Amino acid sequence: FCLPSRVMAAFTRGRCGALRALASGGGGSAVLWRRPQLLRGGPGLRLAGPGPCRAVTVEVGGRKMELSSGKLARFADGSAVVQLGDTVVMVTAVSKMKPSASHQFVPLVVDYRQKAAAAGRIPTNYLRKELGPTDREILTSRLIDRSVRPLFPLGYFYDTQILCNLLAVDGVNDPDILAINGASAALALSDIPWNGPIGAVRVGLVDGETVINPTRKQMSSSALNLVVAGAAQNLVVMLEATAENILQQDFCHAIKVGVKHTQQIIQGIQQLVKERGVVKRTVQKLFVVPEEIVECAKKLAHNKISAVFMDSSHDKVSRDEAINKIRLETEEQLREKFPEAQPEEIVESFNVVSKDIFRSLVLNEYRRCDGRDLISLRDIKCEVNMFNMLHGSALFQRGQTQVLCTVTFDSIESSVKSDVISTAVSGVKDKNFMLHYEFPPYATNEIGRVGGMNRRELGHGMLAERALKPVIPQDFPFTIRVTSEVLESNGSSSMASVCGGSLALMDAGVPVSSAVAGVAVGLITKYSQEKGDIEDYRLLTDILGIEDYYGDMDFKMAGTSKGVTALQVDLKLPGIPIKIIMEAIQQATAARREILQIMNQTLAKPRPNRKESGPVVETIRVPLSNRSRFLGYGGYNLKKLQAQTGVTISQVDEETYSVFAPTPDAMLEAREFIGDICKDDQESKLEFGAVYTATITEIRDSGVMVKLYQNMTPVLLHNSQLDQRKIRHPSALGLEVGQEIQVKYFGRDPNDGRMRLSRKILQSPVTTGLKTLTDKNSIVLGGVVPQSSTSSQ
Repeated sequence: FCLPSRVMAAFTRGRCGALRALASGGGGSAVLWRRPQLLRGGPGLRLAGPGPCRAVTVEVGGRKMELSSGKLARFADGSAVVQLGDTVVMVTAVSKMKPSASHQFVPLVVDYRQKAAAAGRIPTNYLRKELGPTDREILTSRLIDRSVRPLFPLGYFYDTQILCNLLAVDGVNDPDILAINGASAALALSDIPWNGPIGAVRVGLVDGETVINPTRKQMSSSALNLVVAGAAQNLVVMLEATAENILQQDFCHAIKVGVKHTQQIIQGIQQLVKERGVVKRTVQKLFVVPEEIVECAKKLAHNKISAVFMDSSHDKVSRDEAINKIRLETEEQLREKFPEAQPEEIVESFNVVSKDIFRSLVLNEYRRCDGRDLISLRDIKCEVNMFNMLHGSALFQRGQTQVLCTVTFDSIESSVKSDVISTAVSGVKDKNFMLHYEFPPYATNEIGRVGGMNRRELGHGMLAERALKPVIPQDFPFTIRVTSEVLESNGSSSMASVCGGSLALMDAGVPVSSAVAGVAVGLITKYSQEKGDIEDYRLLTDILGIEDYYGDMDFKMAGTSKGVTALQVDLKLPGIPIKIIMEAIQQATAARREILQIMNQTLAKPRPNRKESGPVVETIRVPLSNRSRFLGYGGYNLKKLQAQTGVTISQVDEETYSVFAPTPDAMLEAREFIGDICKDDQESKLEFGAVYTATITEIRDSGVMVKLYQNMTPVLLHNSQLDQRKIRHPSALGLEVGQEIQVKYFGRDPNDGRMRLSRKILQSPVTTGLKTLTDKNSIVLGGVVPQSSTSSQ
């Protein structure tokens, strides 16, 4: 029923008590909160929907996960809260009642946001509040999107938004798995048409044993980080994995175990849906192209399209041009025959015909548009050491996919620093290996915006980074940045980035444990919508862009000759059997080994030495007593060194510093600079309790700056140590710059290494011999070289 406008106004002003009374006749609130949902397209508030708060507990991998709904965010079409341990995620789903103008894909937006308050922190930016999404938030949003998108019904073009809000994080359980399950529950509990639910788990491999939803501590020693999203009847919907070069059989076993445990979560969500009595909405219209227009388009263009797809001499550009030419002619004829048809129906009818012809050639004739059989690779060419000044570089060409990869070394201080919430969630503070993926518009013969990084580029780059990271040595003394720029793209540019990045790392002299290669496998199926299963299928190795576009799966796997390092599987179907996944892994493994053999012909192992133009890292040991001279007042010496030579110095421990120079010449300059500023202050010659002649160099309010010898850095002789009497300024004693005074040496302060001198103590009747000093040098790169000195009394 609908409420009058005065009641709606009372509700918006927060008079919830009066509204509850109106809804329940003064006796309760059950009727009001049965289904709180705004009526789209009409006035008032429609009160029909999910019942009171319900919760279900699912035991997954020996740990309890709770899913609940009906308490928070009740105006959303669907809302769910998922809790594991003390980590809690709330997910909402809302979909419009009117269709979108776009009819090419499901207009779904997924946003996962991490709140610093969830970890008991305040953001460290200047506004002290959450700003734009971080990389982790974007990658998690993509993970959720790829898990739920395939289960929307065909033709459902209604704007839909899923928002995931991290309410609390305990630093033990990763919230991304909870967010996927929360999105599944929110959609299943809503009236939005969706063919779910799905379940998601993380699978780890600790000491050879599979662990479901491992804790952060367990993940630190896990050789596998696998996320599995599965649908009912043990179907796979999405896979994403990073592995420490594990064997294929262990990887396959982990997938099977993960899919098995997703079924428990699915049953729990189904139980919650049953208890809530969810009824799906009646959609105004699912977009379906009229059959008569499709049949007409097939008669007009079937032979022409088939001829283009069967002509293997076409490359990407010429094939697209030929198909577009046929498209324009066919659409013009269709508009004449069907003047009442909507523009999107005309356009989509040609797409349906093109897709059917392309898929039938693969399914029935085992033919691919470039003339290859189903398991053959495209021609591969590799080249390294493209430019002398680069620390490492490689050009990888596979068919019409061309990627230029470069490697750059920098200091450890250049590592990526994680934000406070990401550190609390993952435990990773610094990242000294990164891969940045760039996809300029000219790579596909297009014009577009240049600059910034969209979600696709971030996701592709992270996949390639995860594939290469397991072979990077942990103790490498530099921060490594790999840049992958796609110069030509016709399928699987992310896997080409893996191959090119591996060659570039070896060209740069990084002692990787093994070369890494990647390949994409596609899938063409004969899918029955009525039965909901696959009647026939073909797997395609090393897919083209058009095979990805018209196909049902994008299966990307990378690894070494020994095992798997990364995997990412995206589907357009609402799930496929595990059997097909296992076949795809086998097919990708064979192709990966073949690619590695080709790569080894160009560069089989890392170069023994880095390039002469590359950076240099050395260590310097500075005793605590000499630290103030080495650093300079306020770090002046280090800032001056970096400004003049580009050298960066970072502290390793109390007495050890790491010196990073971008070139060997810069290191030579740094050696000379450090040699000049780090003159020995002859501490080895100073005797505790001895009296020395000091020269005043500066008068300050707090005391006088003095030097015991010519090249010494002045030290402060505080007012409290100038005289037995209490003074507020050195002028009270008549001290002047250039005046020589006698001071007694009491060693170094153990905390900050400052020299401790006193003039006050000499005013006592105790007499001590006077010492004099000469200049020496003692601090050098690599440590301290003790030198002998002479003294006269």
